[in-house]
Amino acid sequence: MQDYDEVTAFLGEWGPFQRLIFFLLSASIIPNGFNGMSVVFLAGTPEHRCRVPDTANLSSVWRNHSLPLQLQDGREVPHSCRRYRLATIVNFSALGLEPGRDVDLEQLEQEGCLDGWEFNQDIYLSTIVTEWRLVCEDDWKTPLTTSLFFVGVLLGSFVSGQLSDRFGRKTILFSTMAVQTGFSFLQFFSINWEMFTILFVIVGMGQISNYVVAFILGTEILGKSVRIIFSTLGVCTFFAVGYMLLPLFAYFIRDWRMLLLALTLPGVLCFPLWWMLTSVGYFALSLNTPNLHGDAYLNCFFSALIEVPAYITAWLLLRTLPRRYVIAGVLFLGGGVLLLIQLVPADYNFLSIGLAMLGKFGITSAFSMLYVFTAELYPTLVRNMAVGVTSMASRVGSIIAPYFVYLGAYNRVLPYILMGSLTVLIGIITLFFPESFGMTLPETLDQMQKVKGFRYRKKTKDSMEKEENPKVLITSF
Repeated sequence: MQDYDEVTAFLGEWGPFQRLIFFLLSASIIPNGFNGMSVVFLAGTPEHRCRVPDTANLSSVWRNHSLPLQLQDGREVPHSCRRYRLATIVNFSALGLEPGRDVDLEQLEQEGCLDGWEFNQDIYLSTIVTEWRLVCEDDWKTPLTTSLFFVGVLLGSFVSGQLSDRFGRKTILFSTMAVQTGFSFLQFFSINWEMFTILFVIVGMGQISNYVVAFILGTEILGKSVRIIFSTLGVCTFFAVGYMLLPLFAYFIRDWRMLLLALTLPGVLCFPLWWMLTSVGYFALSLNTPNLHGDAYLNCFFSALIEVPAYITAWLLLRTLPRRYVIAGVLFLGGGVLLLIQLVPADYNFLSIGLAMLGKFGITSAFSMLYVFTAELYPTLVRNMAVGVTSMASRVGSIIAPYFVYLGAYNRVLPYILMGSLTVLIGIITLFFPESFGMTLPETLDQMQKVKGFRYRKKTKDSMEKEENPKVLITSF
């Protein structure tokens, strides 16, 4: 079997054909940036407090003291899940007693939010949290929604590779785009949390499958000089473009159903590409942007914006340096700065945000490099399946990422300590991987075994060819 790069050399490295493939495949990734992080706004939890019915016969003083206080971020705020027993304070109000003076509030019996909640609408007009009351006793459903989305991503990572190897890259690419767009549209009609979440699982399956198949298709079609650019500045940067557009959409559309509809429609525009075509720490940081101090929309935009220089850096580093060391290096950077956040005083919010963004920079760079690294290690025969399976394995982290964010409700720096520690550990483990830098993209399992680390010595293309076509040396005795 002839070398693929040699067979397709007549096409050139960066001609009209390659440019068309590069930009169209990259453009197909933009909706992934919407769907992957839309849960930040669709499932946003605004400030809330127990509702006290207007019909309750309470004086203005007792209405203002109807909720117990709780300590939050060093200040006392009304409790979000408890209120004083309504019948009791109505009786006190009728007797003309005043809270604090005639009645010791700390001794009053409390009850849950029997009449529902009042939600602050300064940031969100509506979310799935406000519509289906996913707070207090049901607050566990919010991180579960995100985790189940990544369960779908895990399943999609597993099946997409096998399906595309069997039925073809192009067919599966557009099938998964249809799944992602179609089921996102169906979410608009969700009547309860259960329906929304089940559909979200299927959206996750389509989202990652589209990404993986487009990545592999471009890697296989484009020449080796363009391959790394496509893998970093192509699909990754276009994902970041979609990610950056997300807070812009969310800022102007504060209702979750209309926002979901607006984010779904651009996916329809990708289907005409069927004809001009030829054939996972990262999430926790992105999901944690609403918990950073400052404006949630601006924080989300900065979180997306930092990905662009991260992808550029990944491209520059992969051009000239060994894969293991650059991936480990950016992981050490990302994990190290996340561990430093716990040392920042509470008043220096801007510094905490800066360190979080720097951590996102390092982890994003590593994330994009790992796709390239994996594609270089595995041969054409199983490359799509291998990238899909490894992507599936990374979804275990994606599934538990929402609960990392959830820990921030108990301690602001705890998620960063966990993410930083795990990121540094992953960087250490990366140093033990095989090295693919300078090697020809393997096409067979035999060529894969010649990658440094599998047989413990680097073999050049010439030596590989000699082993595949050995010459017999005849000597006289």
